[in-house]
Amino acid sequence: MATAIADAQSHQQRLPAIATAGTQALYRLVPLALRDTGQSRVLGRFLLGIYNGEDFPFELSALRGLDLPLFEDCMKILMMDYTPDLEVHERIENGSRIWQQLIEKWAPETLE
Repeated sequence: MATAIADAQSHQQRLPAIATAGTQALYRLVPLALRDTGQSRVLGRFLLGIYNGEDFPFELSALRGLDLPLFEDCMKILMMDYTPDLEVHERIENGSRIWQQLIEKWAPETLE
């Protein structure tokens, strides 16, 4: 029990650094997710899954198709979203507009 409490306290202390790293990763990945490549599709679907996993399910094995730096950025975003104080789209300028673009590009079937 003491270890669990210590782990939770340690995580709490690291939250600012985790949020910074995750936000920086978002700013790197979002422009790539809006492109037209196979990796862009994976990134776009990943970001939509973080945003709303029920409406935009994401197959985790798709992450295997990413280059290592992109995969690591996804993990930073996932770490940040583990203890969300903001929705993922709220962490980036014009996030609502950008996520709408991601929906139109990578999940158009949900717009019908």
